[in-house]
Amino acid sequence: MIAAMALIAGCGGGSDKQAASSGGKVTLKMAAHLPQSHPLVKAMQDLKAKTAEKSGGTLDIQIYPAGQLFNDKNMNDALISGGVDMGLNTVGRWPSPADGFAADKLGAELQKKGVRPLIWADYGFVQFANSKKPIQSPDDFAGLKIRGYSKYSTETIKALGASSVTMGSGEVYMGIQRGTIDGQVSGTTAMRDRKMYEVTKYLTVTNHGCPEFLLAINDKSYAKLNDQQKKALTDAAKEVQQAIRDNAKKEDLKALDDLKAKGMEVYVVPEGELQKWRDATKSTWDQFVKETGKTGQELIDICIK
Repeated sequence: MIAAMALIAGCGGGSDKQAASSGGKVTLKMAAHLPQSHPLVKAMQDLKAKTAEKSGGTLDIQIYPAGQLFNDKNMNDALISGGVDMGLNTVGRWPSPADGFAADKLGAELQKKGVRPLIWADYGFVQFANSKKPIQSPDDFAGLKIRGYSKYSTETIKALGASSVTMGSGEVYMGIQRGTIDGQVSGTTAMRDRKMYEVTKYLTVTNHGCPEFLLAINDKSYAKLNDQQKKALTDAAKEVQQAIRDNAKKEDLKALDDLKAKGMEVYVVPEGELQKWRDATKSTWDQFVKETGKTGQELIDICIK
């Protein structure tokens, strides 16, 4: 029901543009807030290698993971302003068009901001993890402080009876460790690669959201490239996008097993109890439909089938 995306923006200097037009080497900087070991960051390494090969070594992508340049909260502003060429961020950190969340519509809205989508990346389902107690029912959220990752993630937390806290993804580990928050909503891959099992003991598998990440490039940075480099980048992006989709479910399940092996207590909400969770978050569904219209209702209908 909840989607998520990643974008990229950057600026282009005259010397780079001249180098590209003359067949010289161009370097693009990519920001990511996920850890180096995360499957999506590894996929970006594949993109780097494929792009270099297809461009004959004239296009180099430098990747800065783990929030080295920007975190998930400030990355999009940097992309729009030209503070970085490319970025990988959750869709939920971007305002979405009111008429729906389809990739083509959202992509059109982003291009109005001067950014060009390259890869729509499947992230997997998100779950609840916390340090205080097992969560087996919506009633168990009372008194907890949970970090969400997007507008509707935040509204879902509130509907379940917990307090929602806003902070960057890279701040969550320390936030739980210091007691600023009790837990988070996130995917199992990020929980594992951020070593959240060191500060959270309880994991509740709800599969209540399936966010998407988006890799995008700023139009000014894209304009620096010559035709061969543009084709190399877009062709490589298509190949990597398909590989991410093919491996998303496998990565999700492996990460869950890894978290169990690290000692997390895992509770999977039985299918027969899902309606109770849906009823508890109905206010969020209603808000989503009110703001997104017919398309939003269609997406909810798809998700609950």
